Amino acid sequence: MAVPIDNNLTKPTPPSSTLRFAFGNVLAFFILLLIGVLAFSIRLFSVIKYESVIHEFDPYFNYRVTQFLTKNGIYDFWNWFDDRTWYPLGRVIGGTVYPGLTLTAGTIWKVLQSLNIPLSVETVCVFTAPVFSAFASWAAYLLTKEVKGTGAGLTAAVLLAMVPSYISRSVAGSYDNEAVAIFALIFTFYLYVKTLNTGSLFYATLNSIAYFYMVCSWGGYTFIINLIPMHVLLCIVTGRYSSRLYIAYAPLVVLGTLLAALVPVVGFNAVMTSEHFASFLVFIVIHVVALAYYIKGMLSPKMFKVAATLVVSVGLVVCCAVVAVLVAVVASSPTKGWSGRSLSLLDPLRLALGWSRALDLPVPGQRHSRLAPSVPGYKTQYQAVKKTYASKYIPIIASVSEHQPPTWPSYFMDLNVLAFLVPAGIIACFSPLSDASSFVILYLVMSVYFSGVMVRLMLVLAPAACIMSGIALSEAFDVFTRSIKFYISNLSESLQIDAGDTVPGNNVSPPSDVLKNDKKEDMLKERPSRKNKKKEKENIEKPSVKSKTEKRPLVLPVEASFFALFLTVLLGGFYVVHSVWAAAEAYSAPSIVLTSHSHDGLHVFDDFREAYAWLSHNTEVDDKVASWWDYGYQTTAMANRTVIVDNNTWNNTHIATVGTAMSSPEKAAWEIFNSLDVKYVLVVFGGLVGYPSDDINKFLWMVRIGGGVFPHIKEPDYLRDGQYRIDSQATPTMLNSLMYKLSYFRFVETDGGKGYDRVRRTEIGRKHFKLTHFEEVFTTHHWMVRIYKLKPQKNRIRGKTKKSKSKTSYTTTPRSGTVKKNPWH
Repeated sequence: MAVPIDNNLTKPTPPSSTLRFAFGNVLAFFILLLIGVLAFSIRLFSVIKYESVIHEFDPYFNYRVTQFLTKNGIYDFWNWFDDRTWYPLGRVIGGTVYPGLTLTAGTIWKVLQSLNIPLSVETVCVFTAPVFSAFASWAAYLLTKEVKGTGAGLTAAVLLAMVPSYISRSVAGSYDNEAVAIFALIFTFYLYVKTLNTGSLFYATLNSIAYFYMVCSWGGYTFIINLIPMHVLLCIVTGRYSSRLYIAYAPLVVLGTLLAALVPVVGFNAVMTSEHFASFLVFIVIHVVALAYYIKGMLSPKMFKVAATLVVSVGLVVCCAVVAVLVAVVASSPTKGWSGRSLSLLDPLRLALGWSRALDLPVPGQRHSRLAPSVPGYKTQYQAVKKTYASKYIPIIASVSEHQPPTWPSYFMDLNVLAFLVPAGIIACFSPLSDASSFVILYLVMSVYFSGVMVRLMLVLAPAACIMSGIALSEAFDVFTRSIKFYISNLSESLQIDAGDTVPGNNVSPPSDVLKNDKKEDMLKERPSRKNKKKEKENIEKPSVKSKTEKRPLVLPVEASFFALFLTVLLGGFYVVHSVWAAAEAYSAPSIVLTSHSHDGLHVFDDFREAYAWLSHNTEVDDKVASWWDYGYQTTAMANRTVIVDNNTWNNTHIATVGTAMSSPEKAAWEIFNSLDVKYVLVVFGGLVGYPSDDINKFLWMVRIGGGVFPHIKEPDYLRDGQYRIDSQATPTMLNSLMYKLSYFRFVETDGGKGYDRVRRTEIGRKHFKLTHFEEVFTTHHWMVRIYKLKPQKNRIRGKTKKSKSKTSYTTTPRSGTVKKNPWH
């Protein structure tokens, strides 16, 4: 009677299980929709608190390029030569920009226009990052689902939607390459893992296309093309090679490299730079291994040994030849085939510096500011940065604060509780270890390394931390809920036993009958031979032992389960509160509009747009504006004026020329700017309101970059006993530099003659001086942006004495710009 009862019980299970499965899919779909809404809405604080405006510096160039694309079309975009930047050199935009972000936003705008939705290009650019943050959360769900199931995927998606590290680069208005690149990164990893699990050539092709979109979007695509070969090599070394691994990797290298070469900014770099050589070496290795497995399946063991020896020998010869060619190519390059940023990432001194830096949390919202030294403690910090590769050979890279190693508090600021959940996720990935889980572990390890080298790459660590934390939380919830269910089921059974008198006997007898029948059937099956008895006993005993060992640690006491569940929910609440605070306060303020709170209320500093509006309305269209390269993109986009250098930083000599002019005395600086046809010089000064990211704090990098090209600029001439000072102890070279004069001209008039700098927290050394070759034409309301005009060159009149020349020079009115007519013309 026991067998038919079991069969009848198993018959209705498929419909109920399918119904439950369908309901679970529908519920997961609606949860994903809510996660997308959450990811989008949490990034709108910048628009709600301020206005719909582009943030930072680089996004203004991307916005300007998108405007050109939507107005002139894609063909003019590829051939666009921009004469408004890098005067007099100019810049070929189509061949020097990653077009993924621009083409994405332009396509969205075009689709909206075809649907009669009249949104401006600026509005589309502002909201592109929040939209793609929702896509990134969904991609994280897909990737984590392939590793550990639906529950872990939903948890990882929720965490990524709110992680502060990703919010810092994807708030509304942050129209930068990372806005779409993080989605492309996660989606490429998902398709790679999906191909690993299925062995489908269809997903392998989609993986190559996703990689192509990543190449179009961001220079960080080299992280993908190096991480995946490392995982493939790891699988081969650990004996996990399979045909699925070959299908996942080989099409990516071939098709992905061909597609990457189509991007103009990449071109032949896809096969000529050292960042891509690892993928080609692993491509050779995986073919050697595949050939070995193929031969092994066709030959006998003895013949296979001979063939394996032959294959290995030929493979070693080919690998040696390839390595020799690569070494020859690499040796011919002064940077050994690596780009400057790649060399700075591989510098171990930067990683050591990152772990040993003082625990000083950087100012929120100042992600693009340069390394801003304070006067008292700058000596040790400056000397520490001086040791790194980038600061020694490529100071233009080291001068950016987001290229500095992070501090320990920045991990807690950008990841919060995820930093503590990641180790638990790693442990969960090892039970059991699969190709997908090993890839996620490798992704985490490499992203942790690169985030320790460069604080900007915390953005790459955020998805890995969310995936690991999602896996950890999902596994923990499974254990806690299973323990509670086990307790409830035991409690209900005990209540049923206590409630009835005759029912317990009936409930107990059928299992005993089933056990007896099973024993009889087992005895009949074990009779034929002793070997079969031993084999079947081993097969029966092993699963029973495994099941016991697996089930025991998964069930906790009910009190511990409830308490741990409460702590987990409380931990998630802290994470939500911190993420909302980071989105609303730390990362929502645009750098173009600044705010501060004091005892008399909120103060808004709109000096940047005030200065750019003045340039746009009070200067000629062809006038050239010189400033440090930080403000080049904004000047071109908002003031529509030609700049000497901008944030692209492709020509170090040109930037060094501007740095030399800022570091030189007034007359020498005038000659340099006049040779570049400059009419106006723009400086940013924060000494009055306490804005730390001003040009005085960036001045030492101007000196270092200028001195790297022009040897007469020497850094020790600007330091007093190794310290950077602007007070009475400052060096004469520092006090006579153009940057010092343009920043502190008439500064003593603001506070009754003291000249107290609120950023450096000291009185300036040189208070009263006049400008002879520059004249002040505009200073914003809070003195944050100051604009100067080059005075015209004095006419040299033949036959006049020096005294008469001096008299004529005083009759000239520099502000009106009128000069006496030259009698020789």
